[in-house]
Amino acid sequence: MQTKVSAPPSPTERQASSASVIIFFTNFNPMAYDEKLADRVREALADVPKVEEKKMFRGVTFMVDDKMCISVSGDELMLRLDPEMTEQLAEENGTRPMIHGGKHMKGFIYISPERFRNQKDLDRWIKLALDYNPIAKSSKK
Repeated sequence: MQTKVSAPPSPTERQASSASVIIFFTNFNPMAYDEKLADRVREALADVPKVEEKKMFRGVTFMVDDKMCISVSGDELMLRLDPEMTEQLAEENGTRPMIHGGKHMKGFIYISPERFRNQKDLDRWIKLALDYNPIAKSSKK
């Protein structure tokens, strides 16, 4: 049995190896989200007053009247809804509760893409979020 002993990598080889890692991480986008879905949400909210976009929740969040209302995170929607509705809605196929720090966040739900493929379905989810928005508490102090 022969054991192959190799010399440690040269500074050039180490630099090339490090550059590969750097290139990987500079191309990594932790805020990646479905731009087409975000455009669909923008279009649906075009006539709604006081809409502001913020980068958060690994995507873009649409604040309505200074309150989180709808987020596009990856290829999913995250909605802020009436907390009494979220438990019931989270039982439907293609939905799941928002979990933060191991805790279910009442009033927040993720919706999978198959649940809003057509405009009628997307409008239904957006309407539910907009209907709750006037009574939702603002996080601004």
